[in-house]
Amino acid sequence: MRKVEVVPYKKEWSKLFHEECQKLQDIFGPGLIKLYHIGSTAIPAIHAKPVIDILAVVKDVECVDDFNKEMEEIGYDARGENGISGRRFFRKGGDERSHHIHMFQKGHEEMARHLAFRDYMLAHPEEAQRYSRLKQHLAAEFPDDIKGYVNGKNDFIKEVDEKAKHWAKRGDHHVNEVD
Repeated sequence: MRKVEVVPYKKEWSKLFHEECQKLQDIFGPGLIKLYHIGSTAIPAIHAKPVIDILAVVKDVECVDDFNKEMEEIGYDARGENGISGRRFFRKGGDERSHHIHMFQKGHEEMARHLAFRDYMLAHPEEAQRYSRLKQHLAAEFPDDIKGYVNGKNDFIKEVDEKAKHWAKRGDHHVNEVD
């Protein structure tokens, strides 16, 4: 059973992201276009589950499956689309999860949502703190129930996704390429 743990921001998360990026570049080479640090570990000053989320943009998502063996060799479990059409999802660390990789082909609409959420939170620290407090509350309420924790965040995430989408369309900000 996975314990729901939410911890204060750690500077090392950025370093862990960059170390993992190097491994991915070594495996996928020119098939890999861009890597982004997403999720709560990419947002300084908020609490997060200590799992590094990486958004990887690839030339051809179908070719990603050819590298499952190499990904397993560096500790990843290949999960296929895992609920999102056109995605390849990998997780590392089993029940002691340390990394998630979300791979999408260039142009997939899900990428814009992830990046808009992250950038909106970076630009709106009061919203980020509200999210941080919610996650701390949910982790205390559902310490042994990851589904309860995730479901508890759903409405907030949908609300911020909507705000972030409109904010991103206005274009009065700069999207950070990599952490």
